[in-house]
Amino acid sequence: MTKRSTAAKRLADLPSAVFDPARLAAVRATGLLDTGPEEVFDDFARLAAAVSGAPRAFVTVLDERRSYWKSVIGAGELSIEERQNCAEDSVCHVVVATDAPVIAHDAVNDPRLAGIGGITRLGVGAWAGFPIHAPGGEVLGSLCVVDSVPRTWTPLHVETLATLARAISTEIRLRDALARSERQMVTLRDAADTAAALAHSLQESLLPPMLLSPPGLEVDAAYVPAERGVSVLGDFYDLFPTSGPRWCAVLGDVSGHGVDAAKITALARYTTRADAPRHNSPSQVLAQLNAAMLAQRKPDGQFLTAICAIFRPEQDGFTGLLCTAGHPSALIRRPDGRVREVRSTGTVLGLFPDAGLTNVRFSLTAGDTLLFYTDGVTEAPDPRTGETFGEERLRHRLAGCGQMSASAVVTRIQEAVLAYGGPEPRDDVALLALRVPTPGELDPGRSGA
Repeated sequence: MTKRSTAAKRLADLPSAVFDPARLAAVRATGLLDTGPEEVFDDFARLAAAVSGAPRAFVTVLDERRSYWKSVIGAGELSIEERQNCAEDSVCHVVVATDAPVIAHDAVNDPRLAGIGGITRLGVGAWAGFPIHAPGGEVLGSLCVVDSVPRTWTPLHVETLATLARAISTEIRLRDALARSERQMVTLRDAADTAAALAHSLQESLLPPMLLSPPGLEVDAAYVPAERGVSVLGDFYDLFPTSGPRWCAVLGDVSGHGVDAAKITALARYTTRADAPRHNSPSQVLAQLNAAMLAQRKPDGQFLTAICAIFRPEQDGFTGLLCTAGHPSALIRRPDGRVREVRSTGTVLGLFPDAGLTNVRFSLTAGDTLLFYTDGVTEAPDPRTGETFGEERLRHRLAGCGQMSASAVVTRIQEAVLAYGGPEPRDDVALLALRVPTPGELDPGRSGA
């Protein structure tokens, strides 16, 4: 409890510097008020007493009503309530007002300390105090040494005690810097979490919320984002009806990542959806996309690889046209386990006015599986050797799928790639599988073999 003053000096008599709002805010920001002893401050006070030969030493902070003794040496064990006296009773307010050392060889008769009740009540014969500063330069309080009888403080005492006071100020400044860093780390973590959530939401918005299944066809897809986490990358896929009985399947991979990649991904997906119903040719659809990208081309030279198929049901399965634009070939797995590559000529989109796009025909019958994939599958590296997953491993995995459903095929290949290259791939992994069930098989919700 703060002790009542019997001195002539009142709280209202204290200098205005004591009540400066910026100073008081700095005092509270230290977190030192009303806290228990700490070894670091006790060590400074103990050293101050030792080098000066004083029986008592204090590290104090002064708010608008009391001087709180963060460290007190030579006064015995004190509770937090006992570690303080009224501001008007403390010489500390003189140090705060002057922002300079106060050296009193005979405290009782020093005119600067007149009216300060603590001089008599605490039996102060000699007093030497040095300002302690906040990181912003505000005077927080003082390091002081006290003797019960008048004495002379030597120049060596003054110099050493001033150095210790600066060291205490440095400790407080370091604590403040650490606290700021921790707050910044929390802010950065929160910002990273927010960015990751936004990136995830944006990435999801660039993929169809659910894949429609053409009648008589099993369909499934998977997307695994790269380890960059907060970046929006450019892999996408889509499957939608076009005109009449025709459907369009498309999968693409935009170079780079971030907002610019997301813009191209959005442009590709929506341009494809807008143009496919007007064309029966996937090469024309991708040519229109190429023109749209060139119209919005930026000097960073981002491009897109893509594979597009437009197909329709036939009596014994599906037939269609397929176009690849600088993209890995499609793979068709036949019921006997043979894997066939399907690829047309064509270069990447967004760089050249003529991408050299052509179509190739394909057909799917009962038990056939058509697989689209991005190069994040075949280029996934072994973390130990750097060897990539490669097309041969992909073909082998696909060949071994037996009569698995489209969903089981996608799961099998995805798990194989992540087991090979690690759970956080270096590049996006996207897969799209279409399978014609054999007569008597269940719908696409059945479990794979």
